[in-house]
Amino acid sequence: MASESLGAVLGVEEDLIEKASKQAFSSHEDKPFLSEEYRSSASSSSSSLIISFAPSWSLSDWHSDKTKIDLFLFPSLRSIGNDERAEVHKASLSRFQSLVTNQSFQSEVENATTAGKRIVFTGHSSGGPMAILATLWKLERDRKQTDRRSISPVCLTFGSPLIGNHIFSHATKREDWSRFFIHFVLKYDIVPRISLAPFVERTIDPILQVLSKKGSPPEPVRYSELYNTVLENAATVASHQACNLMGSTNLLLETMKNFVVLSPYRPFGTFVLCTGNGRLVVMKNSEAVLQVLFHSAVLNEQEEEGDEGAAKKVWQHLEYVKEVEESCLEMQNVVYLDKLEEVPLSRDNCSKHDDAANVDSALNDLGLGTRARLCLRAAGELEKQKYRNQEKIDKAKAESKMKELEVYRKISRDLGVGYYDAFKLQNDKEDDFQANVKRLELAGLWDEIIEMLKRYELPDEFEGNPDWVKMGTEFRQMVEPLDIANYYRHLKNEDTGPYMDRGRPKRYRYTQRWVEHMNRLEKGASSESCFWAETEELVSKTNKKAFDGDFKKRVEKLEEDLNKWSEKGDVLLAETTFMKWWNGKLPQDYKSGKFVCQTVL
Repeated sequence: MASESLGAVLGVEEDLIEKASKQAFSSHEDKPFLSEEYRSSASSSSSSLIISFAPSWSLSDWHSDKTKIDLFLFPSLRSIGNDERAEVHKASLSRFQSLVTNQSFQSEVENATTAGKRIVFTGHSSGGPMAILATLWKLERDRKQTDRRSISPVCLTFGSPLIGNHIFSHATKREDWSRFFIHFVLKYDIVPRISLAPFVERTIDPILQVLSKKGSPPEPVRYSELYNTVLENAATVASHQACNLMGSTNLLLETMKNFVVLSPYRPFGTFVLCTGNGRLVVMKNSEAVLQVLFHSAVLNEQEEEGDEGAAKKVWQHLEYVKEVEESCLEMQNVVYLDKLEEVPLSRDNCSKHDDAANVDSALNDLGLGTRARLCLRAAGELEKQKYRNQEKIDKAKAESKMKELEVYRKISRDLGVGYYDAFKLQNDKEDDFQANVKRLELAGLWDEIIEMLKRYELPDEFEGNPDWVKMGTEFRQMVEPLDIANYYRHLKNEDTGPYMDRGRPKRYRYTQRWVEHMNRLEKGASSESCFWAETEELVSKTNKKAFDGDFKKRVEKLEEDLNKWSEKGDVLLAETTFMKWWNGKLPQDYKSGKFVCQTVL
C-alpha cells in the first residue's frame, strides 16, 4: 500500500499516459480513429503507436442493452468450464464490429506489430469501450500468432463506461490480460457509473448534447435527476454485491432480483481513481472497485446539492487532461491498494507516518467511511478465500489414486483384455473392486472442484493454469473410460440414453474444454477419453442392424480419431470390445480402409 510513482505502479511511462489522454480528447472530425507515433522520454530505444477513439454522443450508443460477446472476434471471453459467453454492451460491440472491417485500421495495427512497436489504444467516454475491445481483439490475434512474438498492447481509458459483466472480468483475469487495461476515473464523473443504471436515456440525451459542445439541447438539462438516478441504481448494485461479499444467506437477496433490475456490468482491469486533490488511488480488485465507484460519488454534507452541484459533477467528465497532467507529472502522489483486507477502518489504528495512515488519508479523499471500508475488506477476504479454496484441494491424494489406477491399467494390459474391458467384465473381483473405489474417490474430488468453479469460488486463473489443465487431462484420460465401462456394464444406456448425450459428468466436460482452450483446438478435438462411449453406441447399432445414414460417417470419424493417436493403448488388444466388433460384427462396407488394424497379441 506504499506510495509510489504512477509509472512504477502501472508499468506505463507517465508522459505516455499524458499524451494518450490528450490524444483521446483531440478532435477526430468524424474519423473512426486517429493514430500517432510517440517516443517516450523514459524509453528512447522504442516507440509506441497511439490509436485513439472518439466518443459517440448519439443516444443510440448509450442504451444499456447488452448482448453476448462475438466469439469469432473474442473466443477467450467466456467461462471455459461453464461454457458461458461474456455479456457486453451491445452498442459498443456493434461499433467495434464495424471498425474491425476497416482496412486502414487493420493495416495500422499490422504495420506497428511488424515494426515491433507497442500499441496504445485509448479513448475518452464512450470511446473507452472501443479502446477496450480493440485491445482485446489485438490480444486475441497475438494469441493465435504462435510463430511471432509481439509486444502486448496497452489500453488507457478516461471516464469510460463499464462494458462487460462478471464473466468479462473473469475471462480477462484468467488470460492474464487484466494488467493491460488501465482506467482513469474522476471522483464524481457520472459516466463510469452510468452503466450501473438501466433506463436513463430520457434524462441523458440533453446532457450528451451539452458534453458534446454541439449546440444547445432541445429541452432543459436535469443534471440532478440524472445524477441521483445513477447513484440510486449504483447503490442497489453495490449493496447487493456487498451482501454477497459478506456471505449473507438472506433469501430476500434472491427474491429482490425478481423485482429489481440489477445492472450486469462490472469493472475489470486496473482502476486509477482520481481524488480531486492530486492524489491517485490504484486498485485491481473488481469487487472493491465496484464499491468505490458508488461510495466515492455520494455527496457529503459540505458539498453543493441540487442542479447546480450536480452540473459541476457532470462537467467533471471533461477534466481528465488537466487532472492527469497534474497527477502524473507534478504531484506524483499515488497509493496502491493491494492488501484490501488490511484497509484501516479509522485513523485510530494508524501511526502518523506509516502506510496505513497514507491509505487512510487517500480513502478519506475518496469519501469512504467505515461502511465502504468494510466492503473493501470483504472484497479482499473473498479474493484470499478463493486461493485458500484452491490450496485445500488434495492434489497429493489425487496423484496417489491416479498412480494406483495406472498399476491396474498395466495389469489389465498384461492380461490381454485391456483396461476398459477388464473393468467392464469385472472378472478379477478384488482388483476391480479396488479400482472402482479409486474411481469414485477421484470422481468425488473432481466434482467438488467443478462445483466450486460453477460458483466462481476458485481463482479466476484456475482454468488457465497449465498444471491444473495437465492434471485435469490426465484424470479425464485415466478415469473416464472406467465411468463409460460402468455405464454400459449396468445398461444405463437403455434407460437414460447414450453416455455422451445424457450420462457424461461435468468433471469430464470441463476438463476437456480446458485443454482445448489452452491449445486453441476446435470444440471436441480432445475427445479421446470418449472413444469407448462411441464404440459402444456403434456396437449397439451394429447388433440391431440400425445402419442409418449417419452410421458410416460415425465409423469413419472413429477411424480418423484412432489414426491420430500415436499411442493406441489397449484399443488394439485382441480381446477388446473394439477389436471384436471391428474384425467380427462390423460389415466390411462400412470400413473406409484408412485404418490399418494390426491386432496387438
